[in-house]
Amino acid sequence: MTERAIRAGDLLHLTRAASPQFVHPIVVRVIRELADRHTYYGWTWIEAYELDPRGLAVAKRELFVLRAGLRWLTPGPPAPATRRQNSAARGARVPA
Repeated sequence: MTERAIRAGDLLHLTRAASPQFVHPIVVRVIRELADRHTYYGWTWIEAYELDPRGLAVAKRELFVLRAGLRWLTPGPPAPATRRQNSAARGARVPA
């Protein structure tokens, strides 16, 4: 499975799985991933708004997080649509 991209607008629930700094979990709305910063393998920097329980931004933060520990609260991109074949294309007999 490919790694999910971090996109602007994503809601993330950050716990100790994402970084030891999150002893008290927080929810953030991503502004952008700071991909130009070099980090350890599997880690990244994000710029995000920390949200209160009502979903309102209370602080703008730059956070160093482990990708494998991120928990998305927003749905991922839709799976690619598969094309269904009609019965004639599958080899079924069509009455003449």
